Amino acid sequence: MKLAVMAVTSLFLLGLVSVSQVTPPSSSGQNPNYSGMYTFLQEGEFVQVTVEDGGRVTGFISRYGDGESDRGAFLDQFFKDGKLEGAHLSFTTKTVHGVWFKFEGTASRGPAKTPDDEGFFTLTGTLTESREDVNKKASSKTREVTFKSFPKDINPSSNEQD
Repeated sequence: MKLAVMAVTSLFLLGLVSVSQVTPPSSSGQNPNYSGMYTFLQEGEFVQVTVEDGGRVTGFISRYGDGESDRGAFLDQFFKDGKLEGAHLSFTTKTVHGVWFKFEGTASRGPAKTPDDEGFFTLTGTLTESREDVNKKASSKTREVTFKSFPKDINPSSNEQD
């Protein structure tokens, strides 16, 4: 009888250990850290996202200008506001040369296997690009986008050979 009780208890404890090993970190109430650099609209452009305590999001978009006065110039557009609530991410940039962006979507785990690969996290949603013309008339263009996280930096000293 004691042997049967010990066997059942062992199986129960083994089950608890197995369940705790497959439970994703986000189920403990903590969200993954989505802070980092993500692709943007064109090759060479990116979004820098920093998630702070309380879900406040800061960052900026670095992109190539496409207006007459800034075509090809690299422009940084800092976030005017941003927040992460659960997996819902939103931000709006400040206006630079009459252009600003608004993103509404989700931050999630992407298809990449490790943080060292592009796309470990993704930002998927709606990007609205607004611009003012010389007469201060605003127009907007909306598109569905997926931005992929850049690979995390690997410590260069770990790749050195003696």
